Amino acid sequence: MAVRAVVIEADGGSRGNPGPAGYGAVVRDPASGEVLAERSEAIGTATNNVAEYRGLIAGLEAAAELGAAEVDARMDSKLVVEQMCGRWQIKHPGLRPLAAQAAALVGRFAKVRFQWIPRERNRHADALANAAMDAAAGRPTGAAAPGRAAAAGPARAAAPAEPAREVAAPDSPARAAAREAAARAATRGAGSDPATVPASWEPRPSDAATRLILVRHGETEFTAQGRYSGRGDVPLSARGRAQAKATAARVAALAPTVAAVVTSPLSRCTATAEAIADALGGVPLRRLDNLVECDFGAWEGRTFAEVRSGWPGEMDAWLASTRVAPPDGESFTEVAARVERATGALLKAYPGETVVVVSHVSPIKLVLRDALVAGDAFLHRLHLAPAGISVVDRWADGGVTVRSINDTAHLPLPTP
Repeated sequence: MAVRAVVIEADGGSRGNPGPAGYGAVVRDPASGEVLAERSEAIGTATNNVAEYRGLIAGLEAAAELGAAEVDARMDSKLVVEQMCGRWQIKHPGLRPLAAQAAALVGRFAKVRFQWIPRERNRHADALANAAMDAAAGRPTGAAAPGRAAAAGPARAAAPAEPAREVAAPDSPARAAAREAAARAATRGAGSDPATVPASWEPRPSDAATRLILVRHGETEFTAQGRYSGRGDVPLSARGRAQAKATAARVAALAPTVAAVVTSPLSRCTATAEAIADALGGVPLRRLDNLVECDFGAWEGRTFAEVRSGWPGEMDAWLASTRVAPPDGESFTEVAARVERATGALLKAYPGETVVVVSHVSPIKLVLRDALVAGDAFLHRLHLAPAGISVVDRWADGGVTVRSINDTAHLPLPTP
């Protein structure tokens, strides 16, 4: 039976570093402490760190087999915990493939938290690892046999329940970026991800690309006040309407021939899109629901300071991982998936043509993140001004060229 959340305790070591090595991993029910699965194995001659990573991987695999959605991974290896949280670099080349394998497994869960624990709190996994090391050295003990993979279920008496502990923190932006990269690599087919296209300085024929002119809508009162503005239908302000008119003239100068103007269905976008379509001589206007802004849920209409004050933990988790949604809202991972569906449909409908896409901050940032094969920290470092213009060319084979980002030369300078 699938479980919602589990605790993984993992360890590994070697007799000699490098020397006869093995690992152990235990998967527990977080409430009762019941052992749901065990893994241990002798792995021949290896270092402590290799064995520790192998223990983590085995624990994640066991949690995945149990159908867990959330994982608290606890280890007494400071190095593995810090590297998986993205705070320490992985300098040893022998550890990088193992870290990548662990990151790919992490991407299979809705949430994974890493926590360092002292060795005395990791005794079960430590005992399994020591038994595996004894076996690797040719000295089997009476402990769990190497290679043991206990099936899910109460196969043994439950360990005493530990008091609930807060884990160190949600995934760091660096770790979250690795998770998202792994998830995208697992879900996209070959040739559809720009990272799979061979790098080249050779110019591509621009007439074979579908050009997306990405336009953020003009300013609203919420924009000026620094409020979360997602699904609420906030209209353009007077300044926003002037920005839309200036942007329309700029787009017409950039691309006199446009196949279509597509827009989010919210009025701040449709008003901006209508001004552009008129400036282009009545180009067809389409509304695409998948271009709508992120649903900010309980944060809608609130200032950034109000959200920081009222939901500090939720905001930290949201900033740390694109898989985390605001309360009652939508995660950036979900937004990215539907925006990719929208742009993919445009590539099929308008091959080799120019399309103006009028949307919001989050969808446009996500398109640019993927076009540049950037990490998720990019989302928090890129500024997109109201009525700013970005241009991306996309080819049918997955090739991408980003030609401009946040062009605001057509707008009056902002007030200091």
